Amino acid sequence: MVVIEASPNTGRLLEIVKQVREQLPEARIVVLADQFDLSFVRLGHAAGVDGFCLAASAPEVLVKSFELVMLGETVVPSAILRSIAIGPTPDQDQPLHDDTGGPSLSDPKAYKLSARETEILGCLKEGASNKLIARKLDITEATIKVHVKAILRKIGASNRTQAAMWASQHLPRTGVSTLNV
Repeated sequence: MVVIEASPNTGRLLEIVKQVREQLPEARIVVLADQFDLSFVRLGHAAGVDGFCLAASAPEVLVKSFELVMLGETVVPSAILRSIAIGPTPDQDQPLHDDTGGPSLSDPKAYKLSARETEILGCLKEGASNKLIARKLDITEATIKVHVKAILRKIGASNRTQAAMWASQHLPRTGVSTLNV
């Protein structure tokens, strides 16, 4: 794996990616930056970048992102995924990052997550299975599955691991485990 710190000079970054691809065609390439915009991600992906990670991410999020890239997955910040899913907007070329003022994309309420979904997302963050979550919340596993599917759709994640990574980046840290089962 090759981790490249993004510079303001996009052309230079793409040059570096091209050189890495030529010298190490099997290498997995991750770009680390303070922020990304959609056009940058498109150019980087076309050049062969496998992952785009925010430098301000929690260490465990970075580790999981690197693991996903090494497993062959492409990793992009959730704000980029939302931008693609929602379609073109007037501010599409604005940088996408989580340190804006006002209601932020890192605020779970901005995703219209219910209190129950936020609670389940917290359990996913801790690595709990559907069965364990169901026992803790005294509801059926089928209900948990419905909630997990809704959570994945709302936050733009494609699996539980991505949802857990999103949660560790966006949910408040409690410092204590909520699983007592």
